[in-house]
Amino acid sequence: MHRALLTILTLCAAMPAAAQEAASAPAQAPASSPALSQEQIVAFNKAVTDFTAGQQAQQKGDNATALANYDAALPAIRDAVRTQPDKIENVNFLANALYAAAAANAALQKLDAVAPLYEESLPHWRKVVAANPADAQSRGVLTGILIQLGNFKLGKQDKAGAAPLYAEAIPLARKAVAEQSNPVNRNLLLAALIGTSQTSEDAAIKAEAATMSKAMLADGSVDAANKPAAQVLAPSASAN
Repeated sequence: MHRALLTILTLCAAMPAAAQEAASAPAQAPASSPALSQEQIVAFNKAVTDFTAGQQAQQKGDNATALANYDAALPAIRDAVRTQPDKIENVNFLANALYAAAAANAALQKLDAVAPLYEESLPHWRKVVAANPADAQSRGVLTGILIQLGNFKLGKQDKAGAAPLYAEAIPLARKAVAEQSNPVNRNLLLAALIGTSQTSEDAAIKAEAATMSKAMLADGSVDAANKPAAQVLAPSASAN
């Protein structure tokens, strides 16, 4: 599972610009949301500074400094979202900050910290994607997180917990492939199909996973995370 986790983080790593756009001043919120206190605004603005410093360090490969900055930023961002849950800019910011912290932890081989950060970020990513379904980048991140959480649960033999995560990922991945059939998107779909084939008895999904595995092995587009399972599945494609 861990190798797959690092692969997805690499595939979906183009987040700094989106995250910094989300890190806007918190003062303007929907009319139904309570206002942030002056103390919360000061803390949020400090969090924006810390997050930006974390991004700069991460881009230079200094993940330890990046993680320290993300850890400093997260409490104030969480607090702002709790106070103003309908302000999608801040929800987006929190989703990205959690994702960036997960990436820094993974790079530092602190893999036990990754799944909890993904779990926390999941409802925020769902909300971001629901608010802007045309945002292919956020959909890609959500898809990757669903797959990785599914992998994490499957690694603990929790098929019941993994199955709905893969099932949620499949239509998102199909949409990405329909929009742009590149290796990244096809590997996300293959990963979701593989996961579902391992957690359900759906014959159609198993057949699709086998057929896609065979085709992607043939054209060399299978990534390292999917390749072992694809090699197991591919021989059965000829019988379908």
